[in-house]
Amino acid sequence: MATEQQKTYANDTAVDFVIVGSGSAGGIIARELSSKGFDVVVLEQGPFRQAGDFTHDEIDVTFNGSLMGGPAQRNGQTFRADENATAEPASFRQPAEYAATVGGSSVHYSGNYWRFRESDFKERSLLGPISGTNFADWPISYDELEPYYTRVDWEIGVSGAPGPFDAPRSKPYPVPPMPIKSSGALLEKAAHKLGMHPQVAPVAILSKPHNGRPGCIHCGYCMGFGCEVGAKSSTLATVIPQAVATGRCEIRPLSTVFRINTNAAGKAEEVLYYDAGGSEQTQKAKAVILSANGAETPRLLLDSASARHPDGLANSSGFVGRNLMFNCHSLANGVFEEQLNDYKSIQVTRIIHDYYESDPERGFYGGGGIDARPLFSATPILYAMAGMAPDTPRWGKAFKDAVAQNYTRQMCILGSTTSLAVERNNITLDPTHKDQWGRAALRMTYRDHDDDLAMAAFLQDRAMELFDAAGARQAWRYPVEAQTGGAHLLGTCRMGDDPQTSVVDRNHRSHDVSNLFICDGSSFVTSGRGQPTLTIMALAFRAAEKIAAAASANDV
Repeated sequence: MATEQQKTYANDTAVDFVIVGSGSAGGIIARELSSKGFDVVVLEQGPFRQAGDFTHDEIDVTFNGSLMGGPAQRNGQTFRADENATAEPASFRQPAEYAATVGGSSVHYSGNYWRFRESDFKERSLLGPISGTNFADWPISYDELEPYYTRVDWEIGVSGAPGPFDAPRSKPYPVPPMPIKSSGALLEKAAHKLGMHPQVAPVAILSKPHNGRPGCIHCGYCMGFGCEVGAKSSTLATVIPQAVATGRCEIRPLSTVFRINTNAAGKAEEVLYYDAGGSEQTQKAKAVILSANGAETPRLLLDSASARHPDGLANSSGFVGRNLMFNCHSLANGVFEEQLNDYKSIQVTRIIHDYYESDPERGFYGGGGIDARPLFSATPILYAMAGMAPDTPRWGKAFKDAVAQNYTRQMCILGSTTSLAVERNNITLDPTHKDQWGRAALRMTYRDHDDDLAMAAFLQDRAMELFDAAGARQAWRYPVEAQTGGAHLLGTCRMGDDPQTSVVDRNHRSHDVSNLFICDGSSFVTSGRGQPTLTIMALAFRAAEKIAAAASANDV
């Protein structure tokens, strides 16, 4: 096992950096810092799986949530739509969806990799304020982040080709697009009929070998599953082995962090965690980096309250946990006369970005993208339970006939759009419920802004037009409703130049604690249009560069 081959550090000796979380940000930062000669310990609450550990077991992965911590993780969260309501524990789906495994959610994501555009970083200046929101500009620009987007493309591995509306790029994609699927071909055909501009979907899945990793085998088990050949560009498959190989990085799995302690000088000095057996452990550190995701990072800061930090660590602004953003989505499904066999290969091969920018003529804020994918028809049990047309009998011969007939003939058109930063949407500590470790449960309060729901409905209208233009024999909508959970956990420790309205500065350093850094989805200021992971990784490359430079100058 990789955990037996790597260097180990003593808990009572202060390493240069402790990183909490090994996902899209934490894995990259670990590789970058350890390769520059710093001693790094990564604490990850999930196990250290290898490619050969991943399966296509739908019950285990999709329904039992084995990559997401299983029922125990789900039971440690509560949800409410209104701050005046009492939050209730999750039943089936946990409100904050993320993988509990080394590599984090980069292990089980679908790999859709849109860059943000220039406008995403300065929408507040372009559009003005939006009532009832904390709408703001980022403290950095697209041009500042572009070199790091390119590093993700080449070092992590992205397949694709530039589209007509993409932001400028300094280098082409390292490998060509994935082969087009039936859903992509139908979307492309319909879009051209309607005067839209379909383009290749960039994905963090290799179309051919790159950086010593193999190309995709088109097994069809991307969404929610780990990749058994390493073609999906997770941090587990890319930078984490490189970090371990430096001899200066220890990945410590099954380590659930519950507190960060500071010393008399106000600096972070130790990270407390539960080990695999539930015993409390401590790791000393010269500096701490939080990359636990946009739900667990603020939870940990709130759990680290002290006399010096009564409202939570790094929370003098009161912005820790606030402004939670998901990205809003809409769904439409269609069935065709001919077989599509869309369950094969990756999820998405074509996208439409004609409606990416916010347009005042629509009467509401927001923009987004449209893609075609199997979604519910990606795997057979999921399809039988959730993907059938509303008028389909739910039992007996007619049900079986519908599954047999339509599973290979169905596809989805997904609209992905914005989530505005609204103060009422937040992560806090539940005063009543506890998790498996006895900590206060992670409490989510969330209701989508009306503009985001309106934009999702707008994209759904376009989806229905696309199905008609593509010749679907049947198409139907799913209601556009306020979400009760999400996998894109953004904005809860936003970056900014003003310490009164942000948690970290433009270089991801906490305004309050000089040797505490935060880089993950929580650093976002705006949500983008539906695919945040590429931007999280680009931010991580940039943050690691800034952190390493500060440490080398003894400024940590």
